[in-house]
Amino acid sequence: MPDHDPTAPAVTAPADLRADCANCFGLCCVALTLTASADFAIDKDAGIPCPNLADDFRCGIHARLRTEGFTGCTVYDCFGAGQKVSQETYGGRDWRSAPDTARQMFQVFPVMRQLHELLRYLTEALTLPAAERLYADLRDVLATTEHLTRLPAGELADLDVSAHRDRVASLLLRAGELERATVRRRDTRSRRGADLIGASLKGADLRGAELRGAYLIAADLRGADLRRAELIGADFRDADLSDADLSGALFLTQAQVNAARGNAATKLPDSLTRPPHWAADRPGTA
Repeated sequence: MPDHDPTAPAVTAPADLRADCANCFGLCCVALTLTASADFAIDKDAGIPCPNLADDFRCGIHARLRTEGFTGCTVYDCFGAGQKVSQETYGGRDWRSAPDTARQMFQVFPVMRQLHELLRYLTEALTLPAAERLYADLRDVLATTEHLTRLPAGELADLDVSAHRDRVASLLLRAGELERATVRRRDTRSRRGADLIGASLKGADLRGAELRGAYLIAADLRGADLRRAELIGADFRDADLSDADLSGALFLTQAQVNAARGNAATKLPDSLTRPPHWAADRPGTA
């Protein structure tokens, strides 16, 4: 993977790593495959528009997605890839008015999403005080990632992201280890990729824990302390985070939070917002 060009454009701002549906051509509603399940009410092949997608690229049932059986749509986050592909890669030419762009655009979108997700993690890693010794390498790989997001559409469609992801993953792993090492914690066991589905972790001290890729589906995390826990890829679907403390949790994303349940007492990092479906007035139960 070539190193970045020092004359390349400035790195994407954190605000641009958040989905802006108003400037996207409904790419997640078309490019992705849907499988009928608890998350999606229908089957849909990649490249086929969701029947709920309106002519203006807005969702026709946006306010009713959860009640209509499309909970997965409320959880999904493109990390700003949708507007990047729509407005920059394709210069505002949408797949409906320019159908010759459709197939390639739908190939480019998931590649861009992966790159933007990496930008999100790298940006956070550069804020971790204990990872300062890695800042030069992190900045370099962040700039390289940014450069890749600005490749022409044809090159993006053919891009093999795997090797680049591996390079980024090794740096993020080291950054997380350095930051977690600053926490004096009682339990130092690695839970990377652990099966914690439905686990009873109420009130657990998980400060600085390694939960990278852990399956926490429907886990009881009420009142748990997850400060400085590393959470890349952790699956929080239907996990109960009521009264839990995730302030300062490492590499936690809005999509993970959206997939979980919580309450007004759940503490989140400043960069994330409390999902609308969380009951703001629900009393703590921890």
